[in-house]
Formats: sequence, C-alpha cells, structure tokens
Amino acid sequence: MLNISNAKIAEILQLGGYKPSREDLELIFQNAEEDVEKDDVSDLLMAHFLDGLIFFKRGKSDKHPPRPIETPVTNNDVLKKVRVAFKLREAEVGAILKNAGFSVSSVELSALFRDKSHRNFRPCGDQLLRYFLRGLTMRLRVDD
Repeated sequence: MLNISNAKIAEILQLGGYKPSREDLELIFQNAEEDVEKDDVSDLLMAHFLDGLIFFKRGKSDKHPPRPIETPVTNNDVLKKVRVAFKLREAEVGAILKNAGFSVSSVELSALFRDKSHRNFRPCGDQLLRYFLRGLTMRLRVDD
C-alpha cells in the first residue's frame, strides 16, 4: 500500500519505539500462515509499526505522549491506527470502503471505532479490513 523500502520500514518501526533486526524485517514480508509460533513477535512488530506510522505521517507530539504497546493487535486496532495516521474521518473511511466495493452503514462503521467495553462495539472482520486497505491503496496511488 505504501510502496516503501525496507529502510523506511525500519525507520517507521524505530519511530514506534522498536529497534528492528534484519530478521524482523524478513518476518514482516513472510506469509502469516507460514509460522504460527511467530505470532507474538509479529503482533509486537505490527503494534510498533502502526504507532510508528502515525508518527511518520503526522509527526510526534509533546501534547500526546505515546500510548503503551498493546498486543494482540486486532483488526479494529489496525483500522483505528491507519485512520489516525492518514487523518481520515469516519465519512472518508466509509467512502474508501464504498469505492473498494464494500458498502457499510455509518452506524456499523462507528461501532468499529468504539471501545471494546462499549455495548455497541463490533469487531472488524478480515474482509472489511482487506477492502479498506485495498480502497486506501487505490486512493493513495491516485494521489501520487
């Protein structure tokens, strides 16, 4: 989606507070089903990468100190952090999904961004996240 080099991925991970090794970078490009025992490492990498992506796209802020890293990383976490990194409003997320061929109501969409303890919280499915990332990729590639 971002069309960035390994060096830029390492920089983003460092912004997220992680010092990546060459093996870590190889793990990022490995198929998720290849090695189940590396899930803990990949969750940690993903958490640091998403936090680093926010800093990479928006810059660090003294007003908002970084939150502690939380694992496992859920689809809702990915959706929320990518939304923050790219400064997207809920309506824009809905439009991105619609352009990618996935229709979702504003009520369903807002439920994805709620706190896990909220009674109207809904988990984000793999399919919705795939469509969102595909739609965001289409949007980013047009803007380049």
